[in-house]
Amino acid sequence: MNPVQTQLLAQIAQQAASAPHGQRTAIYKAGAAELGISLQTLQRKLKEVSVTKPRKRRSDAGCSALPLEEAQLISAVLLESIRANNKQLSTIERAVERLRSNNMILAGRVDEATGVFQPLSNGAVSRALRSYKLHPEQLLHDVPAVSLASKHPNHVWQVDASISTQFYLADDGARVMNKAEFYDGKPANLKKIERQRLWRYVITDHTSGTVYLEYVLGAESAENLCNVLINAMQKRHDSDPFHGVPWMLMTDPGAAMTSGIFRNLCRAMSIDLIINKVGNARAKGQVEQAHNIVEREFESALKFQAAESLEQINAWAGQWMRYYNATSIHTRTRRTRFGVWQLITSEQLRLAPAIEVCRELAISTPEERKVSNLLQVSFRGAQFDVSSVPSVMVGEKLLITRNCWRDKDSATVVLMGDDGREQYHVVERIEKGEFGFAGTSAIIGEQYKRHAETPAQLSRKVLEQLATGTTNQADAEAARKAKTVPFGGLIDPHKHVTDTVLPAYLPRRGTSLNVNAPTIEHALLTHVEAAKLLRPRMPDMWSAETFSWLQQHYPDGIDQEQLDSIETELKRPAEVVRKPLSLVAVVGGN
Repeated sequence: MNPVQTQLLAQIAQQAASAPHGQRTAIYKAGAAELGISLQTLQRKLKEVSVTKPRKRRSDAGCSALPLEEAQLISAVLLESIRANNKQLSTIERAVERLRSNNMILAGRVDEATGVFQPLSNGAVSRALRSYKLHPEQLLHDVPAVSLASKHPNHVWQVDASISTQFYLADDGARVMNKAEFYDGKPANLKKIERQRLWRYVITDHTSGTVYLEYVLGAESAENLCNVLINAMQKRHDSDPFHGVPWMLMTDPGAAMTSGIFRNLCRAMSIDLIINKVGNARAKGQVEQAHNIVEREFESALKFQAAESLEQINAWAGQWMRYYNATSIHTRTRRTRFGVWQLITSEQLRLAPAIEVCRELAISTPEERKVSNLLQVSFRGAQFDVSSVPSVMVGEKLLITRNCWRDKDSATVVLMGDDGREQYHVVERIEKGEFGFAGTSAIIGEQYKRHAETPAQLSRKVLEQLATGTTNQADAEAARKAKTVPFGGLIDPHKHVTDTVLPAYLPRRGTSLNVNAPTIEHALLTHVEAAKLLRPRMPDMWSAETFSWLQQHYPDGIDQEQLDSIETELKRPAEVVRKPLSLVAVVGGN
């Protein structure tokens, strides 16, 4: 509207405001005809140039015939119908209809005058849901976020992997993925190029916003992730100052990110690994936004010049990220990304070891293995020689693991250093000969081998010298051969017993126990058995008459307890009449 038309609109609005009731329509029609616009357009334009009175608020504003409990049920049904892409499948009308048919809600009111049920309209239900803050559009908004800050360059890095949806690397170079050929409806085509698809790894420095970009083939694996992180930490190009070991690393909970190899690499490099919760990708929103930047700024150029190999793509990616980090102004710092990263101090910049050393540190999760008496351990179906491991002892357990970059015939032993940091020792697999003998075995009659003394052996020698009071092993062996008393006899093994004063105990009165002692009865000896026992006692007096006397006086046998009395009886003078013991009388006087 030009100024003349605006002035004319103001006059029409003033005339309509002062016109009597019923004459405003004629004024509006005349004004629309004069301006050459429709009546509806005139009404809309008048609202832009005039101030109208606000409508009076209804007395029942903010009140709803839909109770809160019913609104919650309706909202819950609507949320259950929402897909992962936030598409709502069920309408408010259908949700109300289903709940009402199941007698779970009323969603209406009964007219007190007529008794007729009046259901609420869909608009009334929708307004009620909004007033209760239960409408799906309100509930699906993101939860409030908290801004994150880092202290200095290399304080926090963020890493993320994403598969390229535009290109794959065929045998004849990079090719565009035609949407008509490669989509979810044709999984066979996607399967065919699965190992040729480009994976994009992006690392960002949180403070400066510096972007590191590298492409790999195949899949998001622990080896690829470790390789990219190791390459990012190295000093690469004179025009690329970005390097060093980050103090913290933020990533998502993917399988490669949580693998033992990646975790061990971070632990060995003293990197504090921060893994965000599932579904909370915005926690590392900087690297997520960097993916968009790479797609727009770099990958869009691949359509005009196809790369012939992965090396060429990464070479182009290196050129682009050096250009972008050196020239693009960051919206937060108002400076280039490399310019801000250059503010890092020597204390903040931790230099990474060489690539080979970093790869040695990226090992899988260690497993416990017991050391045999041959100083070997069993691991992954083979035997490994651990005799070269410092301070190894028979019977102890070692943490051993494989290294994904080394040959399968070697393993890695994880040791704990004096500084509390992990150390790594490579051990080799023991090869078996034609007859199953280990390659490290000594040939009988040709070789003599022995292992270096273990800490246990050294300790036993020291203790042997301590016990024998000597200063060398030869003297200790001589003292043992001479049966020298240990510790020079200074230790009284019973001193703790003799020096202990025992308490005096008061006697306790007891009750006699009536015990029925068993009666032991011996079988009677035969005359022959009794003669064998009596004859050695009286060799000079034994005769056939003596044996006859026994048979006469003890016809049933002889009790063993009567042998002493019979011996005395037989040794009496001959003039004394011999009678059985039970009948002998004591004769007194003449």
